[in-house]
Amino acid sequence: MTNPAIALIERRVSANRFDASHVLTDAEIGELTRLATRAPTAYNLQNWRFIALQTPEAKARLRQLAYGQAKVSDAAVTFIVCGSLPDHAAIPQRLRPFVEAGYMPAGTVLDWQEGARTQYANPRTARDEAVRSASLGSATLIHAAEALGLASCPMVGFDAEGVEREFGLGPDEVPVMLVAIGRAAPGNWPQKPRRPLTEVLKIA
Repeated sequence: MTNPAIALIERRVSANRFDASHVLTDAEIGELTRLATRAPTAYNLQNWRFIALQTPEAKARLRQLAYGQAKVSDAAVTFIVCGSLPDHAAIPQRLRPFVEAGYMPAGTVLDWQEGARTQYANPRTARDEAVRSASLGSATLIHAAEALGLASCPMVGFDAEGVEREFGLGPDEVPVMLVAIGRAAPGNWPQKPRRPLTEVLKIA
């Protein structure tokens, strides 16, 4: 019997066609986001934000900034997944429940905080971490959708500066990816061919 998680990975497709009549409830959107936030982040920073657009008006505004891609408005919800520049000062708060539960010594939190402060002093390194966190969150969101019987499509074809202005992103936020989620309509392709392992894998 195939492992369900492996089967999910192997059947997932990037859908271009969505049933525009399909609606997701706020609770369903919340569950998708809750699962997405199970993705890993450096120092447990959780430096991301998920902006879920479900009204026709909001999706239409985004579609204009995504070069008219119909799936932005046809999907039940389209997420703007934002990475936030790492804030080392937030680490004690993010880890407090872990310390209180007895898993981590308080001194380790201080070590992590100092490590993050040093590591992300370089603006490029900080931005790279924002992109990494949002990308991991997006990937987990996509697989959560598949596990819940929904189709999804990640998109990087959009005007990032326009999205920042139109949706009020903060100066520390980077719009990394759009993820459309909903019920698939007929006509989607199966998963496209992957390169052979001989081209992408080196075992040292």
